[in-house]
Amino acid sequence: MNLFDGVISIQSVSFLVFSVFAIAVVGYLLGRITIKGVSLGDAAVFIVALLYGCFCYENLSSNVVVTSGETVVSFAKEGLKLVENLGLILFVTSVGFIAGPNFFGNFKKNFKSYVLLALVVIIMGGLSCAGCIFIDKQISGDSYEEITAMLVGLLSGSLTSTPAFSAAKGTVNPDLEELVSVGHGIAYLFGVIGVVLFVQIVPKMMKADMAVEREKLMTADTASKKKVYNGKLIEIDEFGFMPFSLAAILGIFIGAIKIGSFSLTTTGGCLLVSLIIGHFARIGCVSLTPKATTLKVFRELGLMLFLVGAGIPGGASFVTHFKPVYFVYGIIMTIIPMIIGFLFAKYVLKLSLLNNLGSITGGMTSTPALGTLIGTAGTENVASAYAATYPVALISVVLVSQILILLIK
Repeated sequence: MNLFDGVISIQSVSFLVFSVFAIAVVGYLLGRITIKGVSLGDAAVFIVALLYGCFCYENLSSNVVVTSGETVVSFAKEGLKLVENLGLILFVTSVGFIAGPNFFGNFKKNFKSYVLLALVVIIMGGLSCAGCIFIDKQISGDSYEEITAMLVGLLSGSLTSTPAFSAAKGTVNPDLEELVSVGHGIAYLFGVIGVVLFVQIVPKMMKADMAVEREKLMTADTASKKKVYNGKLIEIDEFGFMPFSLAAILGIFIGAIKIGSFSLTTTGGCLLVSLIIGHFARIGCVSLTPKATTLKVFRELGLMLFLVGAGIPGGASFVTHFKPVYFVYGIIMTIIPMIIGFLFAKYVLKLSLLNNLGSITGGMTSTPALGTLIGTAGTENVASAYAATYPVALISVVLVSQILILLIK
């Protein structure tokens, strides 16, 4: 299927672009509202996108593309997927470059802690899901296969994990794929907002002095920093668009490589490549490091596009298939892994607060929460902990989702 075989009107493209930026305007205004020091921040964009999807998705999806093979494709669906993927690429690649200089030293120093924490978070998520499957069987009386498809979708949404979502859809029976999609859309709302609020509320509950916590994090990072090249570097372009684009291209290719049914996906591929390029920073005297201002802008723009692209179709599914009990299951699958993971990191692994919270956002595979935590912490160094925990969590949640489905079959 090739979208270029069909005709896409300029009006349709303009309306989609208008919708994206209109949601951003309202979302950022809502995100600025602060109650007792806690705000929704970027997650407000996601809430507005969900509401927009609930009430306006039909208007947005009314335009279709008819390919030469007479396949009808919703332009909104494909267009929003493009917006979502572009946002992910911009955000994750920026995070990789930001974390790259300190990542490998920090990861080597805290390797066991990051792996253990990621495993604890994902295993607790899997156990929570299994418990909810058992409870729902007693309540609903539906078949285990149907319940499992729905709840594994809830698990991927609770952990905001696109790879787990894709893996679950590929593992269930084809006629149950829609249930996975519905579950993912329902739980995604609290999966985003829950972690975003958590990383803001916990420091306030602990009455943490952020200046002190930043110092602890910087001390750990300084101990793991690599030597800086003092020679004069040649920059290909003023803002560093070339190295950024290079990392994105290589990341997309690596993310597309499949081993069995598993792949790093575009998210994992771009994160891995940008971490490596960000670590080495140069080839000879040629700089491969984008400007810090470029990375900040791309990080925020990417997060906004991702939240809009994922939120609109999620809102449409939310209205159609929502049941209160599913939302409760989603909350359980978000809160239990997050709280147990935090306590494990604090009392067993003895991680500092910001290192702990950064690792939790990675363990929960929560891209929006990292953006919020950077703002709350006042430092981008928390991205190193996210980047260290994220790959382990990424692989683990895919495997746990598939195991749950296969055990029920």
